[in-house]
Amino acid sequence: MSCRAAPWGRPSLPGGRPSPGSARQRGPFGVLNVWRNSILNNSWSLGGTPMKFGLPSRLFRLMASSSSGDGGFSRPSSTDEGPMPIYSWPDKQRPRVCILGGGFGGLYTALSLESLVWPNDKKPQVMLVDQSDRFVFKPMLYELLSGEVDVWEIAPSFTELLKNTSVQFVKDSVKLLRPSDHFRRDSGGSCTGGVVHLESGTVIEYDWLVLALGAEAKIDVVPGSAEYAIPFTTLDDALKVESQLKMLERRRFGKNSPDIQVAIVGLGYSGVELAATISERLKNKGIVQAINVQTTICPSAPPGNRDAALKVLESRNIQLFLGYFVNCIREASASEDSSSMVTDAKEVNGDHKKLLLELQPAQRGIQSQVLEADMVLWTVGSTSQIPRLQPPDAPYVIPLNGRGQVETEETLQVKGHPRTFAIGDSAALRDPSGKLLPATAQVAFQQADFAGWNLWAAINDRPLLPFRFQNLGEMMTLGRSDAAITASFIEGLTLEGPLGHAARKIVYCLRMPTDEHRVKVGISWFTKTAVDSLASLQNAVSSMLTSP
Repeated sequence: MSCRAAPWGRPSLPGGRPSPGSARQRGPFGVLNVWRNSILNNSWSLGGTPMKFGLPSRLFRLMASSSSGDGGFSRPSSTDEGPMPIYSWPDKQRPRVCILGGGFGGLYTALSLESLVWPNDKKPQVMLVDQSDRFVFKPMLYELLSGEVDVWEIAPSFTELLKNTSVQFVKDSVKLLRPSDHFRRDSGGSCTGGVVHLESGTVIEYDWLVLALGAEAKIDVVPGSAEYAIPFTTLDDALKVESQLKMLERRRFGKNSPDIQVAIVGLGYSGVELAATISERLKNKGIVQAINVQTTICPSAPPGNRDAALKVLESRNIQLFLGYFVNCIREASASEDSSSMVTDAKEVNGDHKKLLLELQPAQRGIQSQVLEADMVLWTVGSTSQIPRLQPPDAPYVIPLNGRGQVETEETLQVKGHPRTFAIGDSAALRDPSGKLLPATAQVAFQQADFAGWNLWAAINDRPLLPFRFQNLGEMMTLGRSDAAITASFIEGLTLEGPLGHAARKIVYCLRMPTDEHRVKVGISWFTKTAVDSLASLQNAVSSMLTSP
C-alpha cells in the first residue's frame, strides 16, 4: 500500500446522506432474529465436500478474551492425536466476525464495529488476525529515519489499542481460506460463512469475513533484487534501513572516506519521501541516487505536490536518473569497487560490500549506466496475498482480477460471497468511471467505515450502502521541517515547508486509531516540537552573541 492518507476528516456520502461514521450514535435496531451458528463436529460437510478436523474427546476449550494469546483455542491434551486446534467462540448465538489483516482497513473496521450501537443479541464477536503484534501507521515510517518519531508512536501494539474493547487479537498468519457462503443453502441450513486455516494449525469458523490482508512488496523483479535490495513497506523494513544507515555512518565517522551512496529504485510517493528524508539525514556525508523508469517523479500526484517535491530533490545532494530501469543488481568485485576504504570497511563490518546497479534506458537517446551503491532501497511493485490462500481443490473460489485482487461489489462484498467483504489493497473496486481505486491508506481508511457499517446492516437485515471514494487530498513528507499538502476541495492550494509539515503531523495525529493513543502521541509530539524550537532559539541567540 502506498503510504498515503487523506489530510482531512471523513467525507459525507453522495446525495447528502451521512457517512457510516456519523450515524453511529443513532443506534438503529434491525428486526430481531435468532442466530444459530453451526458447531464443528468430528466430521462435517462443506458444500458437499467432507471436511474432517478430528475433534477429539480429550479436547479442552478456553474462553476468548479481549487480550492476545491462546485464549479461545481448543488444543488436544496429548501430542499423539495431532488434530487441528479449533477456535472456540465464547458465545454460540452471537454473530462471529473474523477480520484478516490489521492495517488501516482491518484495524479500523474492528474499531468501527466496536463503536456502533448493537442490539444485545446481535453485537458480533470480533477476531482480528495479523502476523505482526503491532499496527503500523505506514505514512509515518519515514519519520523513523529522520528521528522525528519513536516506534511506539507510529507502531503501537494491538494489545494496547484493543485493551478497552471486546475485540480478540490473534497473532498468526493465514494459510488457507475456505469460504462456504457461495453455496446455495436450504431453508434452516447452516449459516456459517466458512473457515480460515492459520499457519499455527488453528481453524476458525466464522459467520462473516473481512479480507484486509493488504499487499506484499514484490522484490524479486530483476536478478539480484531479492538478494540485495530492501523494500520499505513494514516496520521491520524501516528498522533494517535505520540499522544499515547507522552502520554506514559509523564507518564514515571521523574519516576522510568516500560518500555514502544510497540508491532508491522508484520515484512514486514512497521513493520521493525516502530520497528527501535520507538526503537530509546524510547531508554532505552521502549521495542519494534516485532511479525512475518514467521521465517525471510522482506521475499520479497533484501538480502542487510534484512541483514542491522536485524543488526539494533538486536542492539536495540527490542524483536523479529518470527514464531508466534497473536491469540487475550484483556485488562489486574488488577491481570494480571504487572505494578506497574497502579494507577498513571489512574490518568494521565484514559482510558489507559495494553493490552495482546496471541501468538500461527506457527510451531512446540515453546511454546505459552502472551505479555503485552501499545500500539499495526498492519502492516499486507489490503483490496480493490472496491467490496463494485459495484452496488447492478450488483455486478460483474467490474471484480475482489480473493483479490478484479480490473482485467486489459496490457494497464491498466479494462477488458471489455475500458474507465476505474485501477492503484495502486486497480489493479491486472501481469508481463510477470504471477506474480502479488506488491502493492507498486514504482508500482503506474510508472503506473501513463502510465495511463496519455494512456488516452492521447485514447482521440487522438492513440495506447496505454502496462505497463511494472521495479523494480529500494528498500529503507527503520532504524532511524534518518540510512537507507538501494538496487539498482536493481547494483547487490550486498547496501547503509547503514548515506550515505543510505542521499541518501534516496534526492531521496524522488525529488519524491515530484510538482516542487514548491520539492524546499520548499529541503530547509527545508537542513536547518534542517545543524542545526543538527552544534549542533552535538558543542556537540563534548564541550565534548572534558570538558574531563580531
